[in-house]
Amino acid sequence: MSGLTKSDESYARWIAELKDRYRTSQIKAASSVNSNILAFYWSLGRDIVARDAENTYGSDFYSTLSTDLRRAIPNANGFSQSNLRYMKRFYMLFASPLENLPQLEEDSPEAPGGTGLAREEGPASKGAACVDPILSSVPWGHIRQIIDKCKGDRDMALFYAHKTVENGWSRAVLANQIGSRLYERQGKALTNFSARLPAPRSDLAQEITKDPYQFDFLTIREGYDEAELKKALMDNIQQFLLELGTGFAYIGREFEVRVGNRDKFFDMLFYHTRLHCYVVLEVKVGEFDSSDMGQLGTYVVAANHKLRTDVDGPTIGLLVCKGLDKVEAQYALEASSQPIGISGYELSKLLPEDFKGSLPTIEEIERELEEQE
Repeated sequence: MSGLTKSDESYARWIAELKDRYRTSQIKAASSVNSNILAFYWSLGRDIVARDAENTYGSDFYSTLSTDLRRAIPNANGFSQSNLRYMKRFYMLFASPLENLPQLEEDSPEAPGGTGLAREEGPASKGAACVDPILSSVPWGHIRQIIDKCKGDRDMALFYAHKTVENGWSRAVLANQIGSRLYERQGKALTNFSARLPAPRSDLAQEITKDPYQFDFLTIREGYDEAELKKALMDNIQQFLLELGTGFAYIGREFEVRVGNRDKFFDMLFYHTRLHCYVVLEVKVGEFDSSDMGQLGTYVVAANHKLRTDVDGPTIGLLVCKGLDKVEAQYALEASSQPIGISGYELSKLLPEDFKGSLPTIEEIERELEEQE
């Protein structure tokens, strides 16, 4: 692989794309088994609702059903009382609002082979077809977590189910994303994308934004400046990329581009593997100021001239500020000829200004240990 360097941008983009493809293949490998289990859970939850089972069979229904299923299918797992209750909630949360609950027909106990159980059409049951197809790829443990956290909000639940599959989230990451209110923040930045980018690219670009960005993974002192904030983000690059979202491939910080007779330095440069475009991100520790737009707009144009190739889409800019006046930000966006988004950010872990000075140095700790020997 002669001539390859770590700064080879096309190679870096290829590696990022391979990572996305590999993650997708891992998810698909487990999806066929998972989909059959979920189809069964769905149909059982549907049966419980259709039969009004808790009222029909009394207060001990779940205990009885759990015992009977374990006896009838001794090698199967998943029939605890708690799991059976989740199956009902699974059906109720994700059933289409337009779905008519199927009328279950009873086999005649007198008929040959009669069981008295509901007849199903096909291997997975008629009701299972009403499940959003993406759910078949979501592990049951993730679905239980979504059920608990989304409190009956079907749109929110489907959002997190889709994001789980799209991003290959673990259960811990899913919990973190729900806790960070991703559903409320996704695609919410103020932008001029609809006016500066063609459809559907403008919609896709909007979806990669958030407002506000959550930087709660940072621990930083009160009174921090831009250099400290940027360094903290780079020191936590993995979590920073997770917060930015799928598709952001990091290229560099203080990325240098020659413009005329001067060197310009982008705060951070990314390549978005799904939009196939460069993203110039500027971070400001103060409130939004419309003067920041001119600088970022210049950087976007510079990236188009110096970095963009025929296979790349138009570069977009993201300006992330401590806060913003939305009216002023909207005016600035209308005045800009470049596609730019503006968001705020939030921090929760701020250390006192003198915190660093109160901590012992390594030398002081070693000296203390030597004195104790």
